[in-house]
Amino acid sequence: MARKDTTYVCSECGGAFPRWSGRCPNCQEWNALEEVRTGPSRRGRGDVAAARPVRLDQIEVQPHVRLLTDIPEFDRVLGGGVLSGSTVLLGGEPGIGKSTILLQALGTMAARGVRCLYVSCEESPSQVKMRAERIGLDQSSLAVAADTSVEGILALLAAEPPQVAVVDSIQRVIAQDLDSAPGSLRQVSTCATALTEAAKKGGIALFLVGHVTKQGLIAGPRALEHLVDTVLYFDSEQFQSLRILRAAKNRFGAVNEIGVFEMTGDGLREVRNPSELFLAERDESATGSVVMPAMEGSRALLVEIQALVGPGAYATPERKASGVDYRRFSMMVSVLERQAGLELGRSDAFVNVAGGVRVVEPAADLPLVLALASSFRDQPFPADAVAVGEVGLGGEVRAVSRIEERLKEAAKLGFTRAAVPARNAPAAKRLVRQVHPVQNLAQAIRLLGARPREGGAQQ
Repeated sequence: MARKDTTYVCSECGGAFPRWSGRCPNCQEWNALEEVRTGPSRRGRGDVAAARPVRLDQIEVQPHVRLLTDIPEFDRVLGGGVLSGSTVLLGGEPGIGKSTILLQALGTMAARGVRCLYVSCEESPSQVKMRAERIGLDQSSLAVAADTSVEGILALLAAEPPQVAVVDSIQRVIAQDLDSAPGSLRQVSTCATALTEAAKKGGIALFLVGHVTKQGLIAGPRALEHLVDTVLYFDSEQFQSLRILRAAKNRFGAVNEIGVFEMTGDGLREVRNPSELFLAERDESATGSVVMPAMEGSRALLVEIQALVGPGAYATPERKASGVDYRRFSMMVSVLERQAGLELGRSDAFVNVAGGVRVVEPAADLPLVLALASSFRDQPFPADAVAVGEVGLGGEVRAVSRIEERLKEAAKLGFTRAAVPARNAPAAKRLVRQVHPVQNLAQAIRLLGARPREGGAQQ
């Protein structure tokens, strides 16, 4: 009788090991190994045909064909549209709108004659139809099926090959020849591999919907993200209607693009001008508020960085940051104390980026320190000015990239002044009326409470 082997697979890195241990030997994660039954063991090696290497100049490259979804925000994050033969993994919290946006995208493409298939593994076809009616989709062209077996889904893809297909969700798909439960490491990996191979062979653009864990990562083995070409995450701040679509991996496009949507009763609606929306409720006279032109992929966004500094209630001051890197925030507090003489050591300090946007680029250093200093000194930053720049440990302000694109977006929304690094000042003078070249923190902090000068750029 054949003996069944047991291996232990890491849920983070996908590594397999013959025995259990509390810590994964590969990625060093604790309590990540899970038992997997591998089936009958086979000894020996069969005949394997070796692949023949081919010179690069002998390889024929087929032109990429992209299908537009008529949702520009979605197309931008994908890299310019849906690429034939690619596999996209979309993750997000329950109810955030993963199924809705994919149904909207398929509905618009199907209405233009693109062959689309929506495979629902969690809902019945009638429930899918109810959602389509609610968001006002044309139902005459989109095909829908309900199946949870990978064999059945592969048969659907082979019988009438679609150009675009959605499997919602991959954690509910099972392979009949495996004895593990749906959503287990082996089931998810096996089913995703089979669907990805079928999509690439048939030139089908495949979307896989994935659930997320408590940490916000896509559930299942981390190797699932390596199987697909693109990994997208849907984020939102709690109790807000805004949804932000991010690309965490994209073999055929940029990984730092974002798409902004608003959840309405009629489905997800694009936000064509996110900067205007993020600044809509800004109090221009408030202290601790600085507007920054941030780069998100190929687009510039104006975001408001808010800071609140006050007396500490306890011996150890409280520090919290939302929307910026906490370690960068702590470093900027230390730089302000040492290089600018602001005694923040006994004060509570809180930083927030309004609208739920996360800014991680070093160009956020200057607006961050200005917001902290503005709140500490109770002096507002000029309401008609933006700030951008990287701050070093010595208090120097360093140049940033793509200053023209940043300030064009600022000028579009009526900002007439800009605090920029001194090296960026020549390029900035062509875009805004008044430029404040900043070489160090002392020069930057002098801008607090400053009124606009008459005339051109400040030298």
